[in-house]
Amino acid sequence: MLLASSLTISIQIQESFLHCLSAKSELSVPSSILYVSNTSSYSSILQSTAQNLRFTGPSVPKPEFIFTPLNESHVQAAVICSKQLRIHMRIRSGGHDYEGVSYVSENETPFIVVDLSKLRSMSIDIDNSSAWVEAGATIGEVYYRIAEKSKIHAFPAGACTSLGVGGHITGGAYGFLLRKYGLGADNVLDAKIADASGRVLDRAAMGEDLFWAISGGGGGSFGIILSWKIKLVPVPSTVTIFTVARTLEEGATKILYKWQQVAHTLDEDLFVRVLIQLVNGGQNGERTVSTSYGALYLGGADSLLQIMQEKFPELGLTRQDCNETTWIQSVVTNGLFPSNSTPEILFQRQNIFRNYFKGKSDYVKEPIRETVLEGLWKRLLEEDNPIMLWSPYGGMMSRISESETPFPHRKGNIFEISYLSGWQDGDNKNATKHIEWIRRLYDYMAPYVSKNPRGAYVNYRDFDLGMNNKSNTNFNEARVWGEKYFKGNFKRLVRVKTKVDPHNFFRHEQSIPPLP
Repeated sequence: MLLASSLTISIQIQESFLHCLSAKSELSVPSSILYVSNTSSYSSILQSTAQNLRFTGPSVPKPEFIFTPLNESHVQAAVICSKQLRIHMRIRSGGHDYEGVSYVSENETPFIVVDLSKLRSMSIDIDNSSAWVEAGATIGEVYYRIAEKSKIHAFPAGACTSLGVGGHITGGAYGFLLRKYGLGADNVLDAKIADASGRVLDRAAMGEDLFWAISGGGGGSFGIILSWKIKLVPVPSTVTIFTVARTLEEGATKILYKWQQVAHTLDEDLFVRVLIQLVNGGQNGERTVSTSYGALYLGGADSLLQIMQEKFPELGLTRQDCNETTWIQSVVTNGLFPSNSTPEILFQRQNIFRNYFKGKSDYVKEPIRETVLEGLWKRLLEEDNPIMLWSPYGGMMSRISESETPFPHRKGNIFEISYLSGWQDGDNKNATKHIEWIRRLYDYMAPYVSKNPRGAYVNYRDFDLGMNNKSNTNFNEARVWGEKYFKGNFKRLVRVKTKVDPHNFFRHEQSIPPLP
């Protein structure tokens, strides 16, 4: 009886919403773009860009239906109808949120998902070094379309190319051009957003406070990003990349200690990040730690070798390690796609590393000692599939002030750490084991990373830092996690939220709260 009653309520919600959409949208709304839970296509649409499989299991709350708008008018109508019918809404562009907040609501049911994946058109204007890009496009599609028009233009954003543009830029967006040009959010010229009243606003209409807030203040708090106008940046026609791995047996600890001292001071045309993982390459074939140095240099191999020989000879880079190529091909290689992949692979919307995972992040201000690194290696070797990414700062990141955008992690940070533990099945006991391991690792690293607050990257969302209560958040509770992501900018974000969405229509477990 309970099931039948629930199903009846669900059908009523769907019918009411579809009727409201038709009344409120300026353009017709085909029923085929609303996927309901009792249809065969619902599950495939829900899982199509659910990048963390932890949030796809049978016990995880599911949306009543998924709405895939075809235009801005559909999005406006969805906001108005969700508000009118008091149905909680989540917004998904690429589905990469680490805690699944774009397609799962632990706090509130019933809820719906507005999936923007059909809003993916873009207009590239090479003459003015800009482009309008709809929120449902992936960053890989954006890279491809830019390169299609010009071999000497790029956009500085993530290395993971299946990221949805809408959510990616709202959190900051960093990648291999970080040290030269800063974040994606540092290179946004304009935006279109559907606000809590269903109005579509550009930068001039929304005002500078709201534009500031959406350019790094995290997704799902201020409105629905419909499109961004991004600034294209110059790159040379030939760039150089390399990937060089060193295991513990090959002196990885000392090399990594030197990397920490120099990576943030190198020529800003050079970005060298470190991928740390386990491989079967130790003595007698047992597992060992591998540190893989992946680089992009905006220039030729000869000048790159000169820089590396002068500043970082410990890595032992050779001419044979260096690959002169185009910027777009560097995106493919540094995106860790299979070797010999062509740029067309950037149209692949699903993350090639899609699995069950838990992630965390840190910022580092001083080199971590070798003895501490050795303790880190012991802990990594306890886990099945741990990954750490160390990304160097310096360059442009040190020249942009902490308050320029909501993203505050600038001068004084020498690198950022991303922690991941991944596994391949949905067993809850197994998940608990891996999550507890990464929490212990995070605790171990506490003395060696930023403090007061211990910084974190909002695009690597982490509910361990704190969560909002159901539809009602105390500012003092929220600032515990909010200041880790945004430092002093959190207060300004709260002021903007209070002004533009005082009734907290756009909300989730870590959205910016309004003041009462």
